[in-house]
Amino acid sequence: MVVNTRIFGEIDIEESKIITFEKGIIGMPDFKKFTLIYDSDKKDSNIRWLQSLDDGTMALPVVDPLIVLDKYEPLVNAELMERLGEYEATRDLMILVTLRVPSDLREMTINLKGPIIVNTANNRAVQIIVDDDYPVRFPIYEILQENREKAKKLEERC
Repeated sequence: MVVNTRIFGEIDIEESKIITFEKGIIGMPDFKKFTLIYDSDKKDSNIRWLQSLDDGTMALPVVDPLIVLDKYEPLVNAELMERLGEYEATRDLMILVTLRVPSDLREMTINLKGPIIVNTANNRAVQIIVDDDYPVRFPIYEILQENREKAKKLEERC
């Protein structure tokens, strides 16, 4: 499938890389087909793009929440998980959160209240609202800076 995207231009997506949201994503129920894209020029970046295949102009930056939180264990309604179909173990599930990057990078946040869960065994996905006390806008700039400093120190030791 060839898709013309706003960020990456024209890209060819293999059928096996299409992620399907049965009910769409929150606020955009008509967008059901997506793929995950990363910027190959930034190999060390943790940011990926959840690119809509229904509308090439729509792409959401997403990250693994564990890059900023040691533990992120949202309580998920079992009924919502049924939309993902069968999976063998939690290792078949990929959890992503949307990233908000304003012009002032120090105000960068992730949405821990509305994670996206992808069943990597069948590429079915769902975005949910968790009942936990996780915030919609969790600040991450300082955490990323600390992580970068730790990595730099570790690299210097090697």
